[in-house]
Amino acid sequence: MVLEELHPALKGIIPIIEGIAKTFGKNCEVVLHDIHNPQNSIIAIANGHVTGRTVGGPMSEYGLSAIRKGEYDTNKVNFLKKTSDGRILKSSSLFIKDENGKVIGFLCINFDISEFSIVKNLLNDFISVSDGMLIENSSEESFGSNINDVLNSIVNRTLDSLGKPVAFMSKDEKVNIVELLDEKGVFLIKGAIDYVAKVLCVSRYTIYNYLDEIRVNQQ
Repeated sequence: MVLEELHPALKGIIPIIEGIAKTFGKNCEVVLHDIHNPQNSIIAIANGHVTGRTVGGPMSEYGLSAIRKGEYDTNKVNFLKKTSDGRILKSSSLFIKDENGKVIGFLCINFDISEFSIVKNLLNDFISVSDGMLIENSSEESFGSNINDVLNSIVNRTLDSLGKPVAFMSKDEKVNIVELLDEKGVFLIKGAIDYVAKVLCVSRYTIYNYLDEIRVNQQ
């Protein structure tokens, strides 16, 4: 998106991105998303090496899910996420609203605390004390340098959660997979219908039928 086309509220936050990142160092990624274009939502980013993203990159799994569900009431602050390569991120996602209270973007902070976690585990082992923070239970997040990476990661992890090869899945199980993907905002991504249809070995029209069935059951 051309800078001049951005909402003034988003444009005004761009200079803050670098300041936050420099304050907390190279392990702190700061990202500004414009929700109007999920496939290329990143309009500013600092320390993008943390998740491997750049300006023009896509919305993350959490962002897609929030847009799909309209869950904008409460900022999600100070929670743990795990990248696909196993690094631990301490994260916050803050909603940015226009003058009418409509959400127009996200400000996301992802601090890679993997090195701190190693030190913490060493200290815990040394003093034999557990403080109850279980890194293993942190949720895994789908990041990617392009929207297809995000799509592939979400679909693969959702299929893995069922623990059964697609060839042995019943229709109900496939409908369940589609419902889980829908809840995660996957079908906001252009081309997702065709991709999921190919993965589930059904036609794109079957996916549309599954979605219609899901919508009816949700009413």
